[in-house]
Amino acid sequence: MRNLYVVTHPEADHHVRKLVGGWYDSALTDRGIVAAQRIAADLGERIPRRETALLFSSDLRRTRQTADPIGQRLGLSVHQDRNLREQTYGIADGTPAGSTPYLPPPPHGDRMHHWDGNAGSEMRFQLAGRAYTALHRMLAAGAQDTVAVTHGGTATYLVAAWIGLPLEAAGYVKFQISPGSITHLREDDVFHDRQVVSLNDTAHL
Repeated sequence: MRNLYVVTHPEADHHVRKLVGGWYDSALTDRGIVAAQRIAADLGERIPRRETALLFSSDLRRTRQTADPIGQRLGLSVHQDRNLREQTYGIADGTPAGSTPYLPPPPHGDRMHHWDGNAGSEMRFQLAGRAYTALHRMLAAGAQDTVAVTHGGTATYLVAAWIGLPLEAAGYVKFQISPGSITHLREDDVFHDRQVVSLNDTAHL
């Protein structure tokens, strides 16, 4: 069996201050730091064969603060990957939510290439493309157990890539992913079927 654990960072400063996250480099709150320790403890129970495991993380501060206790618990180095970052909302990053204009994607048509109107923001196609690239790189490393510490929006596309949803067809996909959650994905070594064992698990919190 091959397992991938997709971890989303827990409560961060921008959550509390009601700021747009994106690439705004916010830190975990005190509550988030406690949650990160609980995530690490949970993964310590799930991953007994640590010598065959790998740990990847977005390079933003809130995800690095989540990945560090996991690395300490499992005895693993953290491999930072910018492709695991959240979607950037350009000039809206770090601003009060709702304070900049926002154009939502259309109900029909090319939702993947929709632009929200904020200078420097990514289209969904760009975010999803980064997530798909990150997944392929992680799987190519060949670990039996892999942990990916990322953000809620990016997690959706990691799951989509895992189940083989074509990038161009991902315009409507959206999974409910909470801060501090663990999503367990598994591939069996006989048929190579890919399972979603658990989605958005927060019982450890």
